Amino acid sequence: MPAESEKIFTQMLEDADIPVTEQAMKDRWNALNKEQGGLIQNDSKWSPFWRLITSIITTPCSDLVKLLIKHALPNIFLKYATSTWLDLYAWGVDVERKKSVTAQGVLLVTRTVSTGELLFPAGTIIETAPINGYVYRVTTTADTIIPDGELTGKIPVLAEKEGNAYNLGPGYYSVLPTPIAGVASVKNEADWLSVAGADQEQDEPLRLRCRNQFSAVGQYHHDAAYRADITGFAGIRPDYLFFEHGAPRGPGSANCYVMIESGIPSQSFVDQINSHVRDTGNHGHGDDMLCFPMPTQDIALGVTVHPQPHLTDEKEEALRGGVENMIRCAFRENETYTVTKVFPQSRFSFSKLSDELHGKFTDLKSVEFDMQDITSATTLPKLSALTVTLGAE
Repeated sequence: MPAESEKIFTQMLEDADIPVTEQAMKDRWNALNKEQGGLIQNDSKWSPFWRLITSIITTPCSDLVKLLIKHALPNIFLKYATSTWLDLYAWGVDVERKKSVTAQGVLLVTRTVSTGELLFPAGTIIETAPINGYVYRVTTTADTIIPDGELTGKIPVLAEKEGNAYNLGPGYYSVLPTPIAGVASVKNEADWLSVAGADQEQDEPLRLRCRNQFSAVGQYHHDAAYRADITGFAGIRPDYLFFEHGAPRGPGSANCYVMIESGIPSQSFVDQINSHVRDTGNHGHGDDMLCFPMPTQDIALGVTVHPQPHLTDEKEEALRGGVENMIRCAFRENETYTVTKVFPQSRFSFSKLSDELHGKFTDLKSVEFDMQDITSATTLPKLSALTVTLGAE
């Protein structure tokens, strides 16, 4: 708990005339002893009996005060509640923590020749090259036949585990550990996800949804009500929705631009949201509310990586690849690194990104970007091209 909030709850107890320090507690015991006629006269610090009595009383009382300040009091307020306490608070406003979801989608398969049929069997594993030391895998969920005359086909896949870390950007899923005869390549395209993976909802987005409930009391005709409905879908946080007013399609109309942790949701996912809002009665009378994937702002970025002196070729290439993947993480193409990410209606700082790269890679001497900070409107910056090259030592 932040020190500032700890001061708040400490002051709260002091205002209620509850001693919060050991010295204040001992002073209170001495006062009580005196009020009772001074039954214990030997109150010097060398008195074993009085020291025993005060310790027996003071230690559990001190622990109780710490419990109140650090746990009980913070967890009765939405701003500070966490974990199970926050779940109970959410229940009180008719909100439930969202469960984790496994990513699903389709990958593009390219054959060596287009003649004859090609069977791509269910249970086939497709994986990524290592990203920060971890390999992500998806598995085909059904036998897929690419018909005669077709050079490419699409295969349905399911992520190995739940979570948004598997919502990788285009081209990451491209490794066939067990080659299949006749298959030239396999990869995920930009819109490969049909169901975005999601982690179990964390405390902060759940807290935002609980807070939004107080604004959504009427449930109709305002942003908070639509925000409450839309954030019921996995992977969408209240601060990932951006509303456009001003009757873009005439009186009573409004738009909502949607993003997810991994960037831009697929159109099929947004269609599910629109169906929920528009077709099942979750809108105000006369309202015309339509959701769209967040528009993108294409960024072509060139980066030069200068390694520390005397590294081997292998370490230099590992450094270059690590920097590239961390930059892609900042642009929401993977979830493997802790890094500041691009966001709509904000400024993305390359100096901040440089600091974070230096903090992650000790072999990095310097990094240069070929552009200044990115300032975005209601758009999400998206890499249209990324070139990461090694510079001189």
